[in-house]
Amino acid sequence: MTFPDGYTPRNYRLESLAPSIPWFDRHVRRQRPDATTSSPVRIYVMGANMWREEQEWPLARARHVSYYLRSGGRANSAAGDGQLTTDAPATSEPADAFEYDPQNPVPTRGGAELGTGGGIVLQNDVEDRADVLVYTTPPLDRDTEVTGEIVARLYVATTAPSTDFTAKLVDVRPDGAAYNVTDGILRRDYTPQVDPARASPELIDVRLWPTSVVFRRGHRIRLEVSSSNFPRFDRNLNSGEPAASAARAVAATQALHHGRERASQLVLPIVP
Repeated sequence: MTFPDGYTPRNYRLESLAPSIPWFDRHVRRQRPDATTSSPVRIYVMGANMWREEQEWPLARARHVSYYLRSGGRANSAAGDGQLTTDAPATSEPADAFEYDPQNPVPTRGGAELGTGGGIVLQNDVEDRADVLVYTTPPLDRDTEVTGEIVARLYVATTAPSTDFTAKLVDVRPDGAAYNVTDGILRRDYTPQVDPARASPELIDVRLWPTSVVFRRGHRIRLEVSSSNFPRFDRNLNSGEPAASAARAVAATQALHHGRERASQLVLPIVP
């Protein structure tokens, strides 16, 4: 495959399997380890397009930086007013709301999938949907490396007794092309609310798959929040029925709260 920046890496499957050979030599054939294979961790840094040896995981030198979700209550789609900022909100802000309809889920675009549908794929068509909340930083003034485990810490409310919330980290190029980096999902029960945008929300942590990527200078960091990523993740039908036998699909109103009292945030491990 070719990366969005035009770089064509060596065969990733061969590269990722290569470290297993000396491991088997050491633990099965009882050979002494080669000095060149002594590092316990080997990661691929996207953006920098390079393999790198490390001595621990997660990286001790990474700093966990909070990027706060901000908006005027209209973060729906990339055309909305959603922002990511390292400045903590000083005032209250209106919640962002959307309708999640299991009969019309947000489609999967790339990601950790086997087959031809996986990998790095444009997200712009997904970000045109009103049921996808989009929060974006200003253009970066320097290269920024994110390596480690990522958490979206969100204050949410819903009309459903059980539903999902998804989070996706996205790299936005200067021309506006948006490419997925990593994603995650959380399924759990909730206390249904009549008006989620005005209700008292619950704090959840959506854990995204660990990654390593350099967001280049001039690029923007983006977070997408929704309630489906199908078929990568099974749809929650919102009915509260057992997942294995649920047959009744119910549309739900979802709300994401942010602001001074409910500081929803994306926590990124930034490597100096």
